[in-house]
Amino acid sequence: MKVKVFDNSALLYDYLCEKVISKIKENPNITLGLPTGSTPIPLYERLIQAYIDHKVDFANVTSINLDEYVGLGPTHNQSYRYFMDNTLFDHININKANTFVPNGMAKDLKQECENYHNLLVLKKVDLQILGIGTNAHIAFNEPGSSFESITRVVPLSKSTRNDNRRFFKKLEDVPKKAISMGISDILLAKKIIIVAVGSHKAEAIKNMIQGPITEEVPASALQMHSDVLVLLDQEAAKLL
Repeated sequence: MKVKVFDNSALLYDYLCEKVISKIKENPNITLGLPTGSTPIPLYERLIQAYIDHKVDFANVTSINLDEYVGLGPTHNQSYRYFMDNTLFDHININKANTFVPNGMAKDLKQECENYHNLLVLKKVDLQILGIGTNAHIAFNEPGSSFESITRVVPLSKSTRNDNRRFFKKLEDVPKKAISMGISDILLAKKIIIVAVGSHKAEAIKNMIQGPITEEVPASALQMHSDVLVLLDQEAAKLL
């Protein structure tokens, strides 16, 4: 793991944006693994601006998202398909047919998970962007998730639902299950960049980088990957 610490989050996101753009220029047919939540929003804002400024072309890019809530359709304003369309895809020239988000409304969820796993094996993510939860979850792989796990339906922990309740009117509205890429699926990516901003992520980052490799700290699985870059602001790095 390589770790890079920035004086502030703006510098971090500037660097990350340039990194993503340079990867797209190297390979216009790149497959990007993309996250949702608050962490990637500053990245997506910068990528949109870069597109407007004719600095990047998404025409041949494929994107594969990490996860989706079970029971929320693509038009629900808290679904991750809606988030991706609204926050990034609707503002750039990516072909929507090449953007993949699990279908949380699938009649056969088991088949949907199997299809998504097969997509990952077939497409091979070139660059995976990750956030990290306060309990060190990656995607919706909560503590205790097997490192061998593939795309599946997972229950969401109380802490994750609490973290996400700010996006809903009340805690009861936060879905209790999601379709999530498994840890072994995430590790299939050729390169991984994980981003953390803020002191509330500091303990998870310390455990991910310096702690033992254990399923109780899902992100510690990244220690087993050959090409991981960790981008932190000073606050997220304060326990290192």
